[in-house]
Amino acid sequence: MTDLQPDLRQRPSDDRQATALPTDLTARELGRWTWRQLTSMRTALVLLLLLALAAIPGSVIPQENIDSLAVSQWRDDHPRLAPIWDRLDLFSVYGSVWFSAIYILLMVSLVGCIIPRLFVYARALRARPPRAPRHLTRLPESASYTTDDAPEVVLARAAEELKGRRFRVARADDSVDAERGYLREAGNLVFHLAVIVVLVGVAAGSLLGYKGGVILLNGEDYGFSNNLTQYDDFAPGALFDPDVMEPFSFSITDFDVDWITEGERAGMAREFVAELDYRTEPGGEDKTYDLRVNHPLSIGGTDVFLIGHGYAPVITIRDGEGNIAKRGPVVFLPTNAQTFESFGVVKAPFARPGQIGLEGTFYPTFAMGQDADGNLTMPASVFGEALDPLVSLSVWTGNIGVDDGSAQSVYVLDKADATQVTRKDGRPFRMDLRPGETATLPDGLGTVTFDGLQRWNKIQVSRSPGSLVALSGVVVALIGLLGSLFVRPRRMWVRARRRDDGTTVVEVARLDRSSGGDPEDGADELADVVAALQGEQGQTGSRTNSNEEEQS
Repeated sequence: MTDLQPDLRQRPSDDRQATALPTDLTARELGRWTWRQLTSMRTALVLLLLLALAAIPGSVIPQENIDSLAVSQWRDDHPRLAPIWDRLDLFSVYGSVWFSAIYILLMVSLVGCIIPRLFVYARALRARPPRAPRHLTRLPESASYTTDDAPEVVLARAAEELKGRRFRVARADDSVDAERGYLREAGNLVFHLAVIVVLVGVAAGSLLGYKGGVILLNGEDYGFSNNLTQYDDFAPGALFDPDVMEPFSFSITDFDVDWITEGERAGMAREFVAELDYRTEPGGEDKTYDLRVNHPLSIGGTDVFLIGHGYAPVITIRDGEGNIAKRGPVVFLPTNAQTFESFGVVKAPFARPGQIGLEGTFYPTFAMGQDADGNLTMPASVFGEALDPLVSLSVWTGNIGVDDGSAQSVYVLDKADATQVTRKDGRPFRMDLRPGETATLPDGLGTVTFDGLQRWNKIQVSRSPGSLVALSGVVVALIGLLGSLFVRPRRMWVRARRRDDGTTVVEVARLDRSSGGDPEDGADELADVVAALQGEQGQTGSRTNSNEEEQS
């Protein structure tokens, strides 16, 4: 009896791994495989998505190079998360190593993907249209008819007609081959090239430009000059050259706010305008400009933006010896964007017999909150305009951390070695002052007077050399995208051959190479070409194929 079971020991070798894995490749082959993976369109799309996702933390978390004050406040409010965020560079997302790595990989992927396609497109432009298939009438969009004209006459008429329709035409022995719609691929390539231009423009602005912020008090006595010592925070690019900074200067002479008085947003600022007096160079002509949000002042290649405003209570501290230890406006930072309830710190390190530090809240329109039972609760500001201003301050004395020479934020009071001032009953001493009022501090420390109010504005100064390049790239990308979406590549063929009875059979076919084409438009174009070819001659026989006829 014959054993029909196959011998497994004689199994052919075709069950081996058909495709080599990356681990099976040599160093050169692995490098080539890695390059192909990196420069594939799929990888470029994935990197583009990763770049968009990586930019989300930069939009949600305050950034050092945009608003260092907000970062400091965020660190104070989230002491546990702040060290983790620092290690992940989430306060400086756009300058982090991981964001830069995604950015550079995307650039390399796009360049490696587009350059080979440019050569392919160049060869396609020089190539002749594809020759006519053997059986034209089998195509879904086709037609045929007979005529007494000679094949040469029909083909000449077809070439002229298709050229008039902006087809690229090539003649064969018995056919005319035509194709149009090359701009679709050109639009696709232009779009991807424009993305590279945008990335280059953004990179140039980040590397060569700078961005700085300053809180400037209103009034001619408080001015700003565009040099490094004047900024509260300054973020230069890696290749920034200080010599490119324009030597302009300005001051805020007036500030006007239009407050919303009704509705859910009552108390917020509808619009605010800072009136600037500025000079483009030392000793230059005085000019004025109304600085509004999203309407920056452009001086050379630098833009000056108005991005915020707030209150600066004018505080005078007299120490226990009667000397003025501190006098002037103190910037309070808003903690509520609608009511402008603000937090601030006042430091008097030269007060005697001990240093004095004040910390508290400013209420533009003070009111005591009430619960459902009508009981008074926490104080609050009910309106952003200073209709009933009040400043509430607690007092600290001792070493407030300004003697060791280390850098310290003016918006943070170091209480590590300081003692809070208390009343005789042991409760913390707190003073609530309206403009013009004075409070006497316990233990002979001195007095504190709330003299009045001033306004401040947050100004951002930025220079982005690549902004026009990036904008041009966006415009070109939009044009390329429109071309890739609306240009329809298609081919047409006309074949004419003489029959034995002396008549000529003419076959016309059309092939739409885009998936979004309208079948009715294709049928109309085919019918127009057939009608133009027939001219004055009558149709002695015809057949037209359509998608519906093929399905039937």
